[in-house]
Amino acid sequence: MAVGPSARFYDEDVRVSTRGDYACRALLSLALHADTSGPTSVRDIAERTGLPQPYLEQILLALKGAGLVRSKRGVGGGYVLAKDPTEIKLAEIISAVDGPITVGDFGQPHQDGACSHEGQCVLLAIWDGAGQHMRHHLEQYTLAGIAAAAKGDAPWPEINHPH
Repeated sequence: MAVGPSARFYDEDVRVSTRGDYACRALLSLALHADTSGPTSVRDIAERTGLPQPYLEQILLALKGAGLVRSKRGVGGGYVLAKDPTEIKLAEIISAVDGPITVGDFGQPHQDGACSHEGQCVLLAIWDGAGQHMRHHLEQYTLAGIAAAAKGDAPWPEINHPH
């Protein structure tokens, strides 16, 4: 569960949405309880995570659509991870509910000085680069690694902040 050097490019303005955070919390809960038999109900996930159940239901449907969870209906129904936690990356979870990971919806920069907006495409290139750093950083974490850190079986991630 390595943290890449890209972590030093972040500041408080680069955010994961509430939806992305909730999706990660829900799947982390499933990973932490993966050794229990059978699916986990939405109500149980909501109780364990403290997340609002109606919103959680919507998020789990999106995660199901992305192939990250499977559901079972009826008595004893609920959700299970559709893949091994070692194969599920944080970036994949967030992209499943939020779409592509970017630092904003600014469009693509023009190349080679072709920008007709007072050179603002240089800024667009910087924002695009920041999004790439964020994606790379979130690709470093698997659900299994995060669950191990949460249980105290692995070290917590070290975040390098700029000085």
